[in-house]
Amino acid sequence: MTKAQENENLQRVCAADEAARCLLCLDAPCTAACPAQCSPARMLQSIRFENTGGAAKSVPNCAACSTAVCEQACIAPLRKVPIKKLAACAAAWAVPAAELPSLAVTFCGIPCENPFFLSSSVISSNYEMCARALRAGWGGVVFKTIGVFQPQETSPRFDAVRKEGTPFVGFRNLEQISDHTLAENLQFLHDLKRDFPTKVIVASIMGRDEAEWTFLAQKVTEAGADMIECNFSCPQMAGEGLGSDVGQNPELVRCYTKATVRGTHLPVLAKMTPNLGSMEIPAKAAVEAGAAGLAAINTVKSITGLNLNDWSGTPDVGGKSAVSGYSGKAIKPIALRFIHDLAKCLELQGVPLSGMGGIETWRDAAEFLLLGCTNLQVTTAVMQYGYRIITDLKEGLARYMAEKKIASVQEMVGQALPNLVPADALDRGTFSLPVFHKQRCLGCGRCVIACQDAGHQALLWDKKTRRPTLVGAKCVGCHLCLQLCPAGAVTAGKRVHKPN
Repeated sequence: MTKAQENENLQRVCAADEAARCLLCLDAPCTAACPAQCSPARMLQSIRFENTGGAAKSVPNCAACSTAVCEQACIAPLRKVPIKKLAACAAAWAVPAAELPSLAVTFCGIPCENPFFLSSSVISSNYEMCARALRAGWGGVVFKTIGVFQPQETSPRFDAVRKEGTPFVGFRNLEQISDHTLAENLQFLHDLKRDFPTKVIVASIMGRDEAEWTFLAQKVTEAGADMIECNFSCPQMAGEGLGSDVGQNPELVRCYTKATVRGTHLPVLAKMTPNLGSMEIPAKAAVEAGAAGLAAINTVKSITGLNLNDWSGTPDVGGKSAVSGYSGKAIKPIALRFIHDLAKCLELQGVPLSGMGGIETWRDAAEFLLLGCTNLQVTTAVMQYGYRIITDLKEGLARYMAEKKIASVQEMVGQALPNLVPADALDRGTFSLPVFHKQRCLGCGRCVIACQDAGHQALLWDKKTRRPTLVGAKCVGCHLCLQLCPAGAVTAGKRVHKPN
């Protein structure tokens, strides 16, 4: 990487940190205040979701503005977002207009205008919500899971994990399946397909026995759904033999998949639980029973916290709580691992995969595609930011494809799999020492603390210059210092053979 590229990367990181302080307001005051009718809020959203190539379009006249009334209107706490500075960055990132590739895919034999779907959850639980999402540009929706029964929900039922000023690292919910009647849900599905014939409407279902799975499959097929997703994976259902209890039992997965297939001619997806050691075992059972594709992952069983005053769990439901599903950016590494396992399983070769679990930006989406997914589902990011994120998901992915000269989404699917190998196949004869760029160093010493207390004591601290010094003879190239440097002042050096 050249010094210019390194500087640009650092600038992008700094800009992303500044943009992350934006509240992403509804009816944003900064945009309302702009005399040139630019949309600084839209620019900040694009930077936040890593669509830097598209950020400049929202603020074409910022360079000529001398008033910065948008910044004065900003309501971010403690310190206003430096909108003019970020607009200048966005202008520097602007790329010549080019024709962006189509994001159209075919999933389980069904054409989709793009791979981005709402996943089955609270964000897709009635007609009005789904209709707004589809108008915003989502390729399809997986409607909130439908059952014959109506569950009773708790209050409250959400909790979030926070870290160092980040309000939403991970998210936990006690939400169950749809609390609408079966008749209401079937009408929602019918109306959605009637009003959005080119969009993909997926019905998620959950039965309590074979008869209910077959019955529900028949009913959602009659209602006009394009596909059926079997929810074998919800970790917080209030009843035995439901959700992830099914997904952990290959014979139940096989039985209920067969029951669903009996009730429909539509493609059937089996939605798998991550709450087990090997997802391939129940996945193979689902495919053998007639599933056309697999969806993964659902939420991870978790306890997010305790109230240290009265020792109750969170969310606190009358002094009690329960194990339930964890989602959001924090589970993306777990989701990618399971997608990798499914895609590499010889018995599952060619089975279409729908991936979910922590997708927030187009970069996240690209990673799922590169590991083998053709379809992508999103929930928690929408809960945090709204349906509007679809604009940057689509544009960011399309711009990346154009830059890489990738003509179709399908060309990306699974391309990273050859680079993921067993641990014993990794190169252990060479290493890469870190390179320290002292002109960028802030002098915080975090790298030295980490190396001394959790590494190989290969960094010394110069109190006069407030800069680290590398002791090459001790360094093993673990790159802990690189991972935690807040200024991007540490990069990977050239890979060389280890000394004898």
